[in-house]
Amino acid sequence: MAAAPPNTNDGSGRAPRLLAGVSFVTLAELPEWSAGPRGSDEMVYAALKAAGYEAIQTLQPALALAHGLRPTGMARAFEEHQLRAAAIRWRDAGCDCTTVHLGTGLETDDELFRLGEALLEIAEQERHPIYLETHRATMTQDIKRTLDLVERFPEMRFNGDFAHWYIGHEMTYGDMEMKFEKLRPIFERTRFMHLRISSNAFGQVTASDPAEQRHLDYYRRMWTAVFESYLASAAPGDYFAVHPELLPARAFYPKMVLGPDGVLREESDRWTESLFLLQVARECWAAAAPSAPG
Repeated sequence: MAAAPPNTNDGSGRAPRLLAGVSFVTLAELPEWSAGPRGSDEMVYAALKAAGYEAIQTLQPALALAHGLRPTGMARAFEEHQLRAAAIRWRDAGCDCTTVHLGTGLETDDELFRLGEALLEIAEQERHPIYLETHRATMTQDIKRTLDLVERFPEMRFNGDFAHWYIGHEMTYGDMEMKFEKLRPIFERTRFMHLRISSNAFGQVTASDPAEQRHLDYYRRMWTAVFESYLASAAPGDYFAVHPELLPARAFYPKMVLGPDGVLREESDRWTESLFLLQVARECWAAAAPSAPG
C-alpha cells in the first residue's frame, strides 16, 4: 500500500505553523460595494500579498508565484487518468499540493476503494501531496462511506470542507457529541481546510453575524480538533494551509438580501468575511497549541 500523502512543508526547520491562504473563488465577482481589491489579476494578487495572505488556491500558479504567494492546485476527477494528469500539471506548475473532488457519490464500494487506492498511489508515484476533499456530489459526500474509506485506507489525507457535511447531513439534527466523536478519524487525517460556515439549511452563512454564533461555535470545535491532531505529529517545516472559500451569488451558496437600492445582493462582503474566518482559524490554532506559531 502507498504511504500517506505527506504534509505540506517549506523545507525549513521552523516549528509547524498555520498558513493563511484564500481560494480564488472568494475573489470572484466581488460586488462594487465590497472592500476587496479591484483591477487586473496582477493588482488583485498584489493586494492579497499586501493584506497578509501567504497562499492562494488558483488556476494561475505562475501569477501567484510572481507575487510571492504559495499556489495550491485543485482537481475534479472521475477516473485515475484525470487525477494523475492534474497531479502532474499542478506539481510541475509549482503548487505545494492539490485538493481533489473525486467521484460522484454514486460509486459502489469496490469503485470507492479503487479510486481511493489510486489517489494514494498517484500521490506517491508523482511525489505530490493530494488531499481528498469532503464535498457533496463526490465520493466523500456521505460521512459513513468516508469513514469506511478511512478504515480501508488509513493513509488517506483530507481537505476538510466540513460545510458540505454540516448542511448535507443536517448535523445539528441529532446528537452532536456522538457525531463529533465519529468524525475523529477524519479530523486526525485532515491536512488542509477550506473555511466556510454553513448552517443546517444554507450552504454559506455570514460567520461574523452574531445570529450564526451557534453554528460558528461548532465549526470552532471541528477546526480546533483538526489542529490538535495535526500538531501532535507535525514535523519541523510543516505548515497547515487554511483557505477561505466563499462562493459568489451565481453559485447559489450565499444568502441574498435586498440592498439599499432595492436589488438583491449577497448578504455579506466575502472579502471581509475571509479575513474574519482566518482570524477564527488562528484562534482555533492557538487553542489547539498555545505555544505553536500561528
